[in-house]
Amino acid sequence: MSEVSKLLLITFSMIFTENYVLVQFLGICPFLGVSKEFDSCLGMSGAVIFVMTLASAVTWLVYTFLMVPLGLEYMSTIIFILVIAALVQFVEIVLKKFIRPLYESLGVYLPLITTNCAVLAVTLLNIEEHYNFIESVVDGLTAGIGFGLALILFCGVRKALERAKPPKPFEGLPITLVAAALTSMTFMGFVGIADRLFG
Repeated sequence: MSEVSKLLLITFSMIFTENYVLVQFLGICPFLGVSKEFDSCLGMSGAVIFVMTLASAVTWLVYTFLMVPLGLEYMSTIIFILVIAALVQFVEIVLKKFIRPLYESLGVYLPLITTNCAVLAVTLLNIEEHYNFIESVVDGLTAGIGFGLALILFCGVRKALERAKPPKPFEGLPITLVAAALTSMTFMGFVGIADRLFG
C-alpha cells in the first residue's frame, strides 16, 4: 500500500469507520455534556482537534527519541497523560485570555479533555500501529475531526429532541442516550467501505 493510500485509509477510518465517539464509544462525557449548543460544539471540536493533533506529534517524538532509547516504553500511558494535560492547560490559558466567552461556555468540559480517553487512545494507537510521524499527526488530526463531526451531528439531533415529546420515562437523559445510540448506528454503514476504497 502506498503512503498516500495509507494516509487516506487512516483519514477515512478515523472519521467514519473507527470514529472514537460513535463507533468505539470513547470520549462520551464531553460528547454528551457539550452537545446542547452549537457554539460550544464548535469550540470543543476545535480544542479537541488541536489537542489530539499536537498530542499525537509530541508523544510520537517523545516516545521515539526519548522513551525508546532510555527503555521507558512501559511508562507510555503515564507520560502521554502528562503531555496531554500540559497541552490542555495551554489551550485553557489561550482561551481564557483571548476567547473568554468560549472559555466560559465550555466550563468544566474543557479540563475534561485531559481525562478524555479518546485523546489518550489516539496517542497509544499511533505507537501500537507503528505509525511514522506523518501518519501519527494525520491520525490525531482526523480522529479530532471525527470527534467534532460526531459532536456537531449530535447537536442537531439534540435540537430536534427539544421539539419532540417523548414518553415520560424517556425524558431527559434516557432519550439522549437512545438518540446517541441511533446516531452511532448510522456510522456502521461505513464499515468495509474503507478497505474497498483504499485497500
